[in-house]
Amino acid sequence: MDFALENLAKVRREIEPLLQDHWEEIALNKETIKLNPDWREYARLDELNALRIFTARKDDKLMGYFVILVSRSLHYKDHLFANNDIIFLRKSARRGLTGLKLVKFAMESLQAEGVTKLHVNTKTHQPFDPIMERLGFTEIETVFSKVLG
Repeated sequence: MDFALENLAKVRREIEPLLQDHWEEIALNKETIKLNPDWREYARLDELNALRIFTARKDDKLMGYFVILVSRSLHYKDHLFANNDIIFLRKSARRGLTGLKLVKFAMESLQAEGVTKLHVNTKTHQPFDPIMERLGFTEIETVFSKVLG
């Protein structure tokens, strides 16, 4: 498996079908909240150098992605924080250490550019938690969600 940091223009067309698979597999409230990515906003964030798309490829085929947003912390302005937007691996790429290696590659890349802290949220009904724990992450918050209206 090969891991890389890629820009949106290069990977968008490849990510779209994986994003649909991802939504089908893990999304809650599908009857109310339909998948409809704001590609214009992703492009704007990419232009601002705030978007990081880490990819996992096998024989040049996109097997997964770890999308991160990087910005100065509003509470700690001396620090760059990275917050994950989305992480996904094709089912065929989930065997072995692919997920762990993808996150580790992202961590090393982010650290090299001066990011102080990485936050990763995971779904409780599709947990990625064992990988996070193995990499030394600490669970720090619980997030509650409710569809309004």
